[in-house]
Amino acid sequence: MDLQDDFSDERPCVTIRCQDNVSVGVSFRDRHSADDYCVHYSVQIQAPGLSAHLDDAVAWIGNNRDLAPFLEKLAGDFTGWDGEQCWETDDRDLAVSAVFLSGGYVNLTWTLRPWRKAAGGWSASVTTRLEAGEQMASLAADIRHFLESQAS
Repeated sequence: MDLQDDFSDERPCVTIRCQDNVSVGVSFRDRHSADDYCVHYSVQIQAPGLSAHLDDAVAWIGNNRDLAPFLEKLAGDFTGWDGEQCWETDDRDLAVSAVFLSGGYVNLTWTLRPWRKAAGGWSASVTTRLEAGEQMASLAADIRHFLESQAS
C-alpha cells in the first residue's frame, strides 16, 4: 500500500495501493468546493488491463455517514468483524465494501458506477488488501485530511 498526499501540483491526492500487487490501486484527486457544505472530487481505479475514472463524487462536510468515518470505524475494528461492511456515496456512484481476513488484513473493494441510470451505464471494481491496524488507520486519516482540508 502506498498512501501519499501529493502537493506537487498544488492539488492534494491520496493513492492507495494493494500491498499484494502495487499495480492495483485507487486514487482520490481533483478536490474542489464551491461552498462550505460539500467537496467534489474524482476517483480513479487501476489494475492490470483496467483503468476507470469517476468525476464529481460528492462528500458532505461534517457528515458522519461519509467515507472518512466509515474507514475510521474499520480501523477501530482492527481485531476483526464478521461478514461484509459496506459504504456508498449518496449518489451511489462510489461504493466500498470491506471484508476482514484471517491474519489481520482487510480487503477493500472499490466500485465506481457513474451514469447508473443512463443507458449504457457501467461499473468497475478493484480490491486492495491492507493491514487491519496501522494501514487502515493511516488510510482513514489521509482520506479525512483530503476531504476536509481547505479546498483550492
